[in-house]
Parts: sequence; C-alpha cells; structure tokens
Amino acid sequence: MAVHKYKPTSPGRRGATTIRDPILSKDKPEKSLLKSLKRHSGRNCHGRITSRRRGGGHKRKYRVVDFKRRHDGVPAKVKSIQYDPYRTSFIALLYYADGKKAYIIAPQGLKPGDTVESGPQAEPNLGNAMALRHMPLGTIIHCVELEPKRGARLARSAGSSVRLASRDKETANLILPSGEMRQVNAECRATIGQVGNVDHGLIKIGKAGRNRWKGRRPKVRGSAMYPAAHPLGGGEGRTSAGRPPCSPWGKPSKGGKTRNPRKPSNSAIIRRRKKKK
Repeated sequence: MAVHKYKPTSPGRRGATTIRDPILSKDKPEKSLLKSLKRHSGRNCHGRITSRRRGGGHKRKYRVVDFKRRHDGVPAKVKSIQYDPYRTSFIALLYYADGKKAYIIAPQGLKPGDTVESGPQAEPNLGNAMALRHMPLGTIIHCVELEPKRGARLARSAGSSVRLASRDKETANLILPSGEMRQVNAECRATIGQVGNVDHGLIKIGKAGRNRWKGRRPKVRGSAMYPAAHPLGGGEGRTSAGRPPCSPWGKPSKGGKTRNPRKPSNSAIIRRRKKKK
C-alpha cells in the first residue's frame, strides 16, 4: 500500500494524495449484496436537521456487510478486496463452499485466495471469527460485538484494532485504541487481525470539492456568525471567543464533558481513556 501524490497540474491537485493499493480489485461489486439507501442529509423523521453540514455528494450503493459472522463451520474463499464508499476500511468478498456470498471488513494482510472461517471450531488465524472465550489472550482483534448475536460494534474503521487483555468465565476485558479498558460478554464474537487500509489517515483532501463528493458541506466558524446565531458570534472585527468553544446551543465542543453520567454501559468501563483529575 502506498500514498500516491498527484502531479501539481492545479492548486487542488498540488496537495492532494490518495491510496493506491495493488490488492484492490477493479471488479464491479456483487449485485446480490448491493442496496439503495435513501439520503436524509442529516434530517430526522420530522425533517429537522439533527446532524449539521450534510448534503449532496456522489451517488453510491450500500454494500451489505456481514457483521455477525454466524455462518459457522463452512470455509469461505476470499474472492477479492474491494473499495467501499460508505466506510474508510476495505471490504472482502467471500465465496462460501455452500454457494453463499458475503462481504466482511478486510483485515490487514488478507489477500484474494485466502480461506477464512467462523465458529468455535475455527483456528485463531487472520480473518477468522469466533467468540472471545475461544481466543488466546493478547490477540489483536477487530469487529467486536458488545452483545452476543447483535453484530460487530467496535473497531470497524480503517487501521483500528482491539487487544484481548484478560478473561474469566463469563466476561472478557478489552483494551480499546483510546486506551480505555472495557468489559464485554465472553460469548461476543470478534474477527482476528487489524482492520486494513492503515494509511487512510495520511490522505490529504487537497481541495474543498473532494469533501463535497463525500456529502460534507462547508463549515462556518461560530466567531464569524452574528450574536443571535451563535454564542461566540458578534463583536467588532475579529474577536476572541471570550468563553470555551461550544455549539450554537451552548454544548461544549472541545474537551468539555458531554457524556451522560448515568449511561448504563458506564458499569462496563474498567479504565477510562482519560484519567480523572
């Protein structure tokens, strides 16, 4: 995998970079695993904007990814590694021995022609999925479930991984990329390996239009708005904020605590990513 720099044929090309991985297939995606998603542009069921700066973007089809990995005991051959416009990681197309096809998140090092399997009988090899109770301690994993049979929730983005630290009869302790240590049920499944496309963070957008292709609209600073639109707005000329950074509704945006202290999952956190002062 290499970060490719473009020739400076224009100001937008001068600073832009992209990922060119020879392992990526140029084949069309599997038709039976494609799905059309309606664009909501950050609006909820009432038509009100709940996620700002969304809209537009290139047309794309959703690839149905198997996050549960419950097709046990049947080996699957990796047909190809493909690009997915809906996520930062690459996806792998699997052809199972019984004829079923499925997409999974592609771990780093997985190649076309490799064989993967899921279930308690699977070996702890790259790309295999099994319950945490069947994995060796210290294993690097991704696509981790928070509840059994609910599908993967943790470590799904490019380059992310989780380490299995310890385990007892009913629970397993995981160390997340943030440094947080979390406890989950030992029956939860995970896939062995680190998520591929580890160089995704080195990509430079190069121009504003590339963000528009992704459906991301322009962002305006709060200090550039008028007082009725934002708590940081107003004043003559360029003024300092005069208060901690916040959203238009006063919610802290940089370093302020926004997590609900009574969230039920708090009891599963053994060590937080930030030490309490």
